[in-house]
Amino acid sequence: MVSAHAASNEPVVPVGDGGFVRLRLDISYDGTDFTGWARQPGHRTVCGEIEEKLSTIVRTPVLLTVAGRTDAGVHASGQVAHVDVPADMVPDDPQRWVRRLARFLPRDVRIKHVSFAPAHFDARFSAIRRHYEYRLTTAPYGAEPLRARDTVAWPREVDVDAMREASSELLGLHDFAAFCKRREGATTVRELQRFDWEQSGHELRAFVTADAFCWSMVRSLVGAALAVGEGRRTIEWMAGLLAERERASAVSVAPAHGLSLVRVDYPADEDLAARNEATREKRTVIDPSGSGCCGEE
Repeated sequence: MVSAHAASNEPVVPVGDGGFVRLRLDISYDGTDFTGWARQPGHRTVCGEIEEKLSTIVRTPVLLTVAGRTDAGVHASGQVAHVDVPADMVPDDPQRWVRRLARFLPRDVRIKHVSFAPAHFDARFSAIRRHYEYRLTTAPYGAEPLRARDTVAWPREVDVDAMREASSELLGLHDFAAFCKRREGATTVRELQRFDWEQSGHELRAFVTADAFCWSMVRSLVGAALAVGEGRRTIEWMAGLLAERERASAVSVAPAHGLSLVRVDYPADEDLAARNEATREKRTVIDPSGSGCCGEE
């Protein structure tokens, strides 16, 4: 059996009977009717719904730690969280909880998998990259009715080749301050590993991957690329935003409902402890000479 202390958020360690066990939850949700992931008094949130139902099952309050907090209206098919619960409340196969939670949870949030977390697993600090997709359509009739909640109806045609070229200019380790809403004490240095576009008829999808994202970064990246695609901005303008050290007012934030968190990657179990330590080393600003630092906010 493995255990952890929720209050201190310590990694799980082997113990005997009793104590707490850390579980990994794989989660999907339609973010349309939620005010985001994070719990907020008086508001319906994804975290709030899951914590309430899990607390009922284990008969004690629980707290979730998530890989990436999503904003109001943003969806997820590959969200990951961990939770520490009393060991004596968990069945030998925690996957049995999936059906039980399906009966408790509302239709717009599902726990798809429940498993014992390996030692040192932390949903947030152990993650090595997050993958997002953004969907939009330029069809004159708008989004297909069955996709209207996760696809943005874009009213103008765009040059996808120009968007691809502009997006590729941002790859690498940079300060993305121009694309992020300011949060006191938070770094905006990130490693953008993929930013690409695919087109099928009227439908466009952006694929955005990074070690982590700051607040509103993905939707700002998409908004800037769309400005290039419409011909309102140039590829050089997009690349030049990396020199900014404050939020750029010229960058529009794309609508929330086109965005989905589709996957979170983690290292091998034996590398989890090292990843946690590296992640906690806070980034600083980018050195103009080209050298940078690693870790996560």
